[in-house]
Amino acid sequence: QVQLEESGGGTVQAGGSLRLSCAASGRALRFIELNDMSWYRQAPGKQRELVATINHYGTSDYANSVKGRFIISRDNAKNTVHLQMNDLKPEDTAVYYCNYVAYWGRGTQVTVSS
Repeated sequence: QVQLEESGGGTVQAGGSLRLSCAASGRALRFIELNDMSWYRQAPGKQRELVATINHYGTSDYANSVKGRFIISRDNAKNTVHLQMNDLKPEDTAVYYCNYVAYWGRGTQVTVSS
């Protein structure tokens, strides 16, 4: 059992930055380091899409739409994953969700205005 909670969302002007955080807790934390952690996002009327993934060793992968702008990182000792979001664009507006295997956070709203 794992609980995930996102934070750091908000409203920002285009070109600005935000840093999202996801804190994990629960009885299954002993094994959380063995699996990937990811950030997804979902905009109104659109399907949820994978934004970034990071594995146990720190190797990351990104959606083409955010490459060069977003950086995912994790601190296994602190059971935390982050998403540094730079040069934000209006099309980045969405609810951002933290994901660990079958577990999901409730999401944090990111709004980018032009």
